[in-house]
Amino acid sequence: MEARKRTDLKSKTGGSLIGDLNRDKYLYLLALPGLLYFLVFKYVPVGGLVIAFQEYSPYFGILHSKWVGFEHYARFFSNNDFWLLLRNTMAINMLNLLFFFPLPIILALLLNELRSTVYKRAIQTIIYIPHFFSWVLIAGLTYLMLSESEGVVNKLIAAAGGQPVGFLTHADYFWGLLTAQSMWKEAGWGTIIFLAAIAGVDPQLYEAAVMDGAGRYRKMWHITLPAIRNVIVILLILRIGSVMDVGFEQVYLMMNGAVSQVADVFDTYVYRNGVQQGQFSYSTAIGLFKSIVGIVLVVAANKLAKRFGEEGVY
Repeated sequence: MEARKRTDLKSKTGGSLIGDLNRDKYLYLLALPGLLYFLVFKYVPVGGLVIAFQEYSPYFGILHSKWVGFEHYARFFSNNDFWLLLRNTMAINMLNLLFFFPLPIILALLLNELRSTVYKRAIQTIIYIPHFFSWVLIAGLTYLMLSESEGVVNKLIAAAGGQPVGFLTHADYFWGLLTAQSMWKEAGWGTIIFLAAIAGVDPQLYEAAVMDGAGRYRKMWHITLPAIRNVIVILLILRIGSVMDVGFEQVYLMMNGAVSQVADVFDTYVYRNGVQQGQFSYSTAIGLFKSIVGIVLVVAANKLAKRFGEEGVY
């Protein structure tokens, strides 16, 4: 009976791509803006990566610019700035991986334990709000709080008889400051995914655990965390894949001459060379290098996750 229904439906729609499009035209129309976005901003620009192997000139265009092969890569890897950029980029991302990545998981676990719906929603709203602040606003708030001369924190230190601390001009504080900003801005928003995953846990598992005498922490450790483990692994793999990317806007707004040795990353270097100095081919080569490293890390992390019995990204 079911086979006959499928055959009748296939005969009505023609059983072809045109038939499928005609049958689900409203669904495809709904997906059209997203498809156009990825096509225009993600796939079409891939063709421009060819200038990474050229001495690109806007006057001659891509077709007539001089081919230089891997000259830009040889220049980049032999540059002393490469190791400085690699160190700063990796250090900032490792701090984010160690401190920022687990925070949404912890917040989601704690929020899940709240019994008062009103209190839970109020806390969720409060921790979500910073996500909608621009980095310009957050940088401004940071300066108002931590400025050595006018910052609120340093005024309190001075009032207590201490000496003002150069939080914004001392290299030792810069990486930790960026990590703290990211945690405050995005941790609340990141809990959405984990709360959604926790919502799918079978309540009967908790009831059975209570019957066995398990408390809240036991239920959290033996039921909730294993239930959302796949989500954690997938997000961790994606996070590892973006280890060469640091938020350009955040770093650029917080950078100053006193901390440039610890603040300069691949993104700011590309901005200086590509946008300010017009070295389009050189900056494109650096961007392509970052993308290749990201792909390799995602594939490696995904294979490692599958080796340990996890689902992985694909």
